Amino acid sequence: MSTLLSPLSIRGVTLPNRIVVSPLCMYSAVDGMPQPFHFAHLSTFARGKAGLVFTEATAVEAIGRITPECLGIWNDEQVEALKPITQFIKDMGCVAGIQLAHAGRKASTSSPFTGGGQALQADDPKAWNIVGPSAVPVTDKFQTPRELTASDLDALVQTFVSAAKRSIAAGFDVIELHGAHGYLLHSFLSPLANFRSDEFGGSLKNRMRFPLRVTRAVRDAIGESVPLFFRISAIDGPDDGWSMDDSVALAKELHACGVDIVDCSSGGIGGAPRFRIDDAGKPLTQSSARAPGFQVPFADRIQQETDLKAMAVGVIVEAQQAEDIVSSGKASLVALGREIMHDPFWPLRAALELGDDPDYALWPPQYRWAVDRRAQIARQNESG
Repeated sequence: MSTLLSPLSIRGVTLPNRIVVSPLCMYSAVDGMPQPFHFAHLSTFARGKAGLVFTEATAVEAIGRITPECLGIWNDEQVEALKPITQFIKDMGCVAGIQLAHAGRKASTSSPFTGGGQALQADDPKAWNIVGPSAVPVTDKFQTPRELTASDLDALVQTFVSAAKRSIAAGFDVIELHGAHGYLLHSFLSPLANFRSDEFGGSLKNRMRFPLRVTRAVRDAIGESVPLFFRISAIDGPDDGWSMDDSVALAKELHACGVDIVDCSSGGIGGAPRFRIDDAGKPLTQSSARAPGFQVPFADRIQQETDLKAMAVGVIVEAQQAEDIVSSGKASLVALGREIMHDPFWPLRAALELGDDPDYALWPPQYRWAVDRRAQIARQNESG
C-alpha cells in the first residue's frame, strides 16, 4: 500500500488515510448556523473517502466571523445542527474535524459573492465592531479594530474553550486552531500586526504568549485523546514580518502545549496574496502565481526540525505528487482545497492510480458499480 493511503494514528484517533479536506469557507451559513448546503458539501467528501474532513473556519463568537455568512459554534443550537454532518462523516468511515477561528481585525467583511475582502459599511445592519491586538487596520479597506485589553484576552481564552467543548459535543474528533492568514491568533504572532507594549507584544516570546495560552487551555479542555492541530502562516512574506525561523520556534512551543500537527500555510497578514518560495522556504516574488506544492518546504522544515508532524497544503493536485510528499517524510498529511472541491472523489481516484484499490473495495457500494462499469468499458476498448 502507498503511504498516502495508509492509516495514521494520532492520540485516540486513527485516520484511514493521509488525505485531508482543508477547511474551506463557503459563506453560506445563517447567523452562524449550518444550512442544508453544508451537509451536502461536507458529506460529498466523506463519500469520496478523504481520511479527515474539516469544516470551514468556524467562529468561536459572532464577532469572530469573517463575514455575516460564516459558520459558528458559539451556541448549543449550532451544535445540534452540526451533529448530522459529523455523524454522516463517521458513518462513511472518515474522521470529522473542525477548525476553530476568530477573524479578529479581518472580520465584518463582505463575502466573495458580494464584493469580497471589503469591510462592511458602518451603516450596514450586518456590520459589527471588530477587535485585534492593536488598533491598526489590515489596509484602508478594513475597519480599524479596537485593541483588546488584558481582561478581553482572559474572556477570549474561555470563548475558545467553550467552542472546543461544543465541538466535542457536536461529534468532531479532531480540532484545529486557526493561527494563520491574518486572523486573530496570527495577528498576535506577527510584528506587522502586533504593536503592543505589554506582555503580549514586542518580543517573539511575548507575541506568542496569547496564542499559546489559548492552545494550552483548549488542550486541557478536550482531554488527552483528541488530536489538536494548529494552522500557521509559516511566513508573512515581507522581510520584517513573521519568518520560517519564527515558525520553527512556535512549533516547538506548540509541541509543549500538546499540539500534534502543524498545518503549514502562509501569508494573509496584510491582505496580500500568498508568496511563491524557493527550496529554502524564502519568498521569491509577491506575485499571486503559485507553483504545485509551493508550501511543502514549510511542512518539511517543521518535520525535520521539531518533534511535531506537519500537514502540507498548497496546489497539491496529483496522486503521485501527494504520495511523494508523504512517503519522503516532507509531511505526514496532505490537505487539498480547490482540487478536491473540483473532484470530491479524488482520494478514491488516487487509490486506483497508486494501485491500492484494484477491486474498488474502498468505494461506497452505492457507487462501486459505476467505477466498475467504466473499467469494463476500458477493458473492452483495449481488446478491440
